[in-house]
Amino acid sequence: MRTLLFLLQKEFRQALRNRTILRMIFLAPVIQLLILPLVANYEVKNIWLSVVDHDHSTYSQKMISKILSSGYFKLAGYNASYNEALKLIEADKADVILEIPEGFERNLIREDQQKLFLAVNAINGVKASVGSSYLLSIINDYNDNIRLLWKQPERYNPVPVIEVVSNNWYNPHLKYFYLMVPGILVMLVTMTAAIQSALNIVREKELGTIEQINVTPIKKYQFLLGKLIPFWVIGVLIFTVGLLIARLVYGIIPLGNLGVLYAFLSVYLVAMLGFGLLISTYADTQQQAMSIAFFFIMIFNLMSGLFTPIDSMPGWAQMITRLFPISYFIDVVRMIILKGSGFSDITHHIIAVLIIGIVLNTWAVWNYRKTS
Repeated sequence: MRTLLFLLQKEFRQALRNRTILRMIFLAPVIQLLILPLVANYEVKNIWLSVVDHDHSTYSQKMISKILSSGYFKLAGYNASYNEALKLIEADKADVILEIPEGFERNLIREDQQKLFLAVNAINGVKASVGSSYLLSIINDYNDNIRLLWKQPERYNPVPVIEVVSNNWYNPHLKYFYLMVPGILVMLVTMTAAIQSALNIVREKELGTIEQINVTPIKKYQFLLGKLIPFWVIGVLIFTVGLLIARLVYGIIPLGNLGVLYAFLSVYLVAMLGFGLLISTYADTQQQAMSIAFFFIMIFNLMSGLFTPIDSMPGWAQMITRLFPISYFIDVVRMIILKGSGFSDITHHIIAVLIIGIVLNTWAVWNYRKTS
């Protein structure tokens, strides 16, 4: 125990002397947590609309004004023909073309119906899908307003009507950063724990001090614990700072027990530190360790459920995702912070991460060779 304390003292002193690492460990996650949730927005805005109005009537002008006043669309230009508007899409200056046929107002009044033409730039599938849905919704709302002007509603509706009342639980105002901030916090803790633990041991190899340590009477488990415990503490500190930022900046107050959250964090950090240790046993230089860690963490983040739901992935991808500890932590942090879940609700997650942590650390310790 005394030997381990000396090793921990040495590691903390070494970390505190390196101001560059301290800035990277603490300042970078804070800046990222302040910026990323503001730009990682699921809403689609600033959709550039090109209008081809062949009718130039009062009704067409009111519909265009309603679309532009919605806040989602910006006018890319009024065009005399569809071909001119198409050139704007080809030049990436327009996202949607709305073509209003000649006789729009006349046919709408006399025949009670009229068709419109939409052409959507679908290079960005998400923007095309959401943008066209917004536009159709605005046009349908405009259509309903016209019907109310033309026809007074009957006192008794002869057609059965199903009325749906929705209630948004856990995020009643549908604020996107309530979903993103906890996930981004998990991502930052993951990157710090995995990358820094891998680089720390590889740095000893590059400096040549690993050979000096190997010939000392220090046991292997003491050396590894001395390397990993400081980054376990740093991971907890980063997570704590992140929770404070979430509360002070974004107004996110955890509904669940923080003790349960930190209990899972403790197990999760053990798993990710084991992953970093495993990388260090295979890498000989910091560049190799960084490349390997970046490769896996990129996969972890994209398949973790942070940006897209895991249930929407193919079956084989869902099976692979469940091998990644980060997918469990993102679920848990959202469950505890937003839903107020308790320990019984995350038992499965803790067991899964604990098993993964045991496998990773056992593999890393077995793969690490301490020469005599």
